[in-house]
Amino acid sequence: MSPRQKVLIVDDEPDIRELLEITLGRMKLDTFSARNLGEAQALLARESFDLCLTDMRLPDGTGLELVQHIQQRYAQVPVAMITAYGSLETAINALKAGAFDFLTKPVDLTRLRELVTSALRLPAPGGASTAIDRRLLGDSLPMRSLRKQIDKLARSQAPVYISGESGSGKELVARLIHEQGPRANRPFVPVNCGAIPSELMESEFFGHRKGSFSGAIEDKPGLFQAAHGGTLFLDEVADLPLAMQVKLLRAIQEKAVRSVGGQQETVVDVRILCATHKDLDAEVSAERFRQDLYYRLNVIELRVPPLRERRDDIETLASHVLKRLAAGTGQPATKLHPLALDALKSYRFPGNVRELENMLERAHTLCENKQIEASDLRLADGNCAAEAGVPDLTRIDNLEDYLENVERKLILQALEETRWNRTAAAQRLNLSFRSMRYRLKKLGLD
Repeated sequence: MSPRQKVLIVDDEPDIRELLEITLGRMKLDTFSARNLGEAQALLARESFDLCLTDMRLPDGTGLELVQHIQQRYAQVPVAMITAYGSLETAINALKAGAFDFLTKPVDLTRLRELVTSALRLPAPGGASTAIDRRLLGDSLPMRSLRKQIDKLARSQAPVYISGESGSGKELVARLIHEQGPRANRPFVPVNCGAIPSELMESEFFGHRKGSFSGAIEDKPGLFQAAHGGTLFLDEVADLPLAMQVKLLRAIQEKAVRSVGGQQETVVDVRILCATHKDLDAEVSAERFRQDLYYRLNVIELRVPPLRERRDDIETLASHVLKRLAAGTGQPATKLHPLALDALKSYRFPGNVRELENMLERAHTLCENKQIEASDLRLADGNCAAEAGVPDLTRIDNLEDYLENVERKLILQALEETRWNRTAAAQRLNLSFRSMRYRLKKLGLD
C-alpha cells in the first residue's frame, strides 16, 4: 500500500483550516496545519510535503514570502495561494513568484478538489527535460534557457504570453508547456485568432444553440468547451477585434462562458496560453488591444528567440530536417556541403525555423548527388546578396528607390531586433530619435 500524500495548510483562521482538513481528508490525503509563517517553515523543515495551500495574509508575514521560501528550498512542492475575493493583483504576484495556482475566498470546494488533484499530478522538477530536449532542438545558450523556463512553467497554471517572430516555434513551445504539465492527458486546443471571421468569432469561442442564428441547425460547443480541463492556445491573439477582447476577458475572469443563444453560463476550466508575432505593448499603446486583457494574459512572458540569435543550432536543425525528409525512402539522408552550411549560418532567416525547413525541403528536391550545395539554397535571391554588400547593378532601375528600399529593410531589421522599441532601434542605427522619427514617417513605417 503506497503512503498517503501530504498537504501543508497555512491559515490563521481555524474555520478555514478545519474546512480544508475535512475536504482533503475525504480525498484520502494527510494534512498538517500551521497558523503562521514561522510554524509553516518549521513544518517544512521536518516533513516532506506534496502540496502547500497558504493564505495570503498571515500574522507574521505573507503567503508570498512562503511561496518564495518554498521556491528556494523545496522547489518540488507546488504552492497554491488562497486570497480574498477580488484580490487579482495579489494572485498574479503569487503566480509570478512561482505559485502553482490560486483560490479565492469563500473557497469553492469543487474548485479546491480540482486544484489539489491537478497539483498532485505534477512531475518532479526537471523530469520533463528529456522530452523537451527531443522536441526542442539546439544546444545554444538561448535554447538551454528556454527549455528550463518551459520546465518551470509546466509546473504552474499561470497564463503565459509567448512572444517571438513568425516561424520561431511558438506553438511548439505552447504544446510542450501543456504536455509536461498536469493537464497533459486533457485537450490542447490551438486556435489562430486571425483566421476566424469576426462575425463567427463568438460562436467559435463560446459555441451556439440550435436556431440562435441563420445556419445554426444544431447545438455546437465552442473552443472553450472543447478545451475544458486542458489548455487553450490563442495564437496571433493581437488580431482579436476589440469587441471580442471584452468577451474573452469576461470568460477568463469568470471561468465561465455563455453560448450564443444560450441562457445559462457553463463553467470551464482551461489554462490560457497565447502568442503573437506583434509587440503587444505597442498594440496596447495604440489602443488596438485592451490593457486589462493584456494584464490577464501576460502574467508571465516567455520569449522564443529568433533563429539568427542561435546560429550555432543551425547545423543540428538542418541535420534533423534532412533525416526526416529521408525517413521512409530507404535512402541515406542528403548531405549539406560545408559551404552551404556556412551560407545558412550567415543568412538572417526572417522566417526563422519554418523558413529553414522550407528552404531545405526545396534544396533536397533539386540538388544533385544527394548533396546540397550553396547554390541549391538560392539565398542570393533573398536578402543574402544585400547583406553581402554586392548589389546586382543590372536590377537597379532607380537609385533613389533602391536606397530607400535598403533603408527600409535596415530600419525594420533594427525594429524587429529591439522588439519595436524605437529608441533602442535608433541607438542601434546610430541615429537620433528625431532623425529616426523622420525616417519612419518618410518611409511610411510610423
